[in-house]
Amino acid sequence: MKMSTKGRYGLRAMVDIAVNSIGGENCVSLKSVAERQDISERYLEQLIVPLKKAGIVKSTRGAHGGYVLARPAREITVGEILRALEGPIKIVECSGAGEGCRSEVCKTCVTRGVWEKLSESLSETADAITLETLAKQSMAQ
Repeated sequence: MKMSTKGRYGLRAMVDIAVNSIGGENCVSLKSVAERQDISERYLEQLIVPLKKAGIVKSTRGAHGGYVLARPAREITVGEILRALEGPIKIVECSGAGEGCRSEVCKTCVTRGVWEKLSESLSETADAITLETLAKQSMAQ
């Protein structure tokens, strides 16, 4: 499985916002995130939309506007962020209820269980890591 730039950059941006919003009080501009993370501001604007829709970040307008976490960092997981940006965490398209597979043998395919278990494991691991943990690791560097 290869994570797209949406997931990778979006997670980096979320860690940056968590670290720089200082207790969720200060708004963080996308321009400042873009500069610190070396990510295009225009690309970050596209990434922030699904994160906002998912209730992970919220925005404030004005001269001192920007983005803050919608909830405490300890309540936001990597899995939640990745699902907002990438969709369901799946190793292959047919893992799950058999959707996505074009073959008639999908319902009886013995390998489907392997993909389901791997996808479930990835999802559980991503859900076990909080944004707070990543923010603390980032500040320790």
